[in-house]
Amino acid sequence: MPPPHVDLQVVCRDDSLLPRLSAGETTKAGASVTDFVHENLPCGIEYGVTPLPRRHVVSFQIRVLAGACSEVADKLGLARLVAETIDKGTQKRTGRELSDAFDAIGASHGGATGRETTTFACTILPEHFERAVALHAEFLRTPTFPEETFSVNLQLTRQELVALEDDAHNLADKLIGQKAYGPLLGRHPLGEPETLDRISRNDLETHWRSHFCAGRMMVAVAGAVDPERAAGVLQEQFDGFGSPDRNGRGTFPVEFSPGTTHYEKELEQEQIGICWPALDAIHDDFPIQQVILGILSGGMSGRLFTEVREKQGLVYWVNAWQETPRGAGMIFLGASTTPDRCDRTYTTLLREVDRLAEDIQQDELDRAITGIVAALETRGDSTRARCAELGNDLFFFGRPRLDEERIARVQAVTIEDVRRYLSTYSRDRLCVVTLGPRALENAAVGDGRTGKGKGT
Repeated sequence: MPPPHVDLQVVCRDDSLLPRLSAGETTKAGASVTDFVHENLPCGIEYGVTPLPRRHVVSFQIRVLAGACSEVADKLGLARLVAETIDKGTQKRTGRELSDAFDAIGASHGGATGRETTTFACTILPEHFERAVALHAEFLRTPTFPEETFSVNLQLTRQELVALEDDAHNLADKLIGQKAYGPLLGRHPLGEPETLDRISRNDLETHWRSHFCAGRMMVAVAGAVDPERAAGVLQEQFDGFGSPDRNGRGTFPVEFSPGTTHYEKELEQEQIGICWPALDAIHDDFPIQQVILGILSGGMSGRLFTEVREKQGLVYWVNAWQETPRGAGMIFLGASTTPDRCDRTYTTLLREVDRLAEDIQQDELDRAITGIVAALETRGDSTRARCAELGNDLFFFGRPRLDEERIARVQAVTIEDVRRYLSTYSRDRLCVVTLGPRALENAAVGDGRTGKGKGT
């Protein structure tokens, strides 16, 4: 049930910026990292660079600190429409001409809208880096939001909402997200049919003027590029782009709603979602939480897959994951089962979490740690992944981090740490959502509240 675009973003708690951080790292691919660079440019952009001189490409990511949470409340879906339309025409080119300009330099590029940010990413040959940044600056600074293109994108968004009603997996994720986070962080990027009806082309321009500026931008760059060259290009292209003040770095409130809600829908399967508040990504105990989730759902050897699916045959699909909006965290359990096995599946999911403290074994702890470390190590072989990782570091920690630091924190987790975590952080306030033909009969959620959804 995890959404396709999960924001793992936490506000920087330390506003002090480190101009240059020594790294001395050599990646598996043999690309030596001599320096991280992390600076605030005069134009207002906060940027970081991971030089990888032996790579053959450059990846960069531009995060505008404005997403679904920044929308006008009665016009949900606006932020995504801005992201979908902003590159479809500028004061200099039509959308077709802009697309041709990207194709001419072989750029792989795209954008996405999350709860708190709108992100544009690009991977390019080093010799075309300046050109690619200039093209991004062109559509970010001088979009025209053509009426015809806006109308098409609005219609496509409506069609995606209709399609979502037939996608039980992602529909259940949307429904539990609203209960887990509340009316602000729980917004879905697609919006709602009634809010889309209120959006006009002028609303896109108003949102852009209010939220797109250099002071709200974080830029991460990785690959075969000189940091001074990157800084010069960014400063040149975005100088004078709105306010240079560091805005958009606050947290949004989580309004967690414990209780059980059933959404009636004629389905052959029953979707179950369970969540509870957890740790944010910069908490000292966050690596323990990562390892616990690795034990529960780290591949086919994870407890949920082994116990719930393989041994008992209760589910078609089962998973555990975490989400970390800025300053907050949430753990989710999800499963697809048959209506007659819904209650048993629900009970088994929670039992597998609770019994971890009682019978965790060293071999499964080691296996979970190895899986996390392997993912971190192999991800470093992709320049695009290194860029995204740097962008997350700036947003999570306010500084770049070496892989050794990430790995050391995970490898330090012990069985005693897992038990301490499970005894320290409460799971007695649950939010439970079911989607399908049958409601849970006995769902204990901590505060005894139950609710009936209006259905979909």
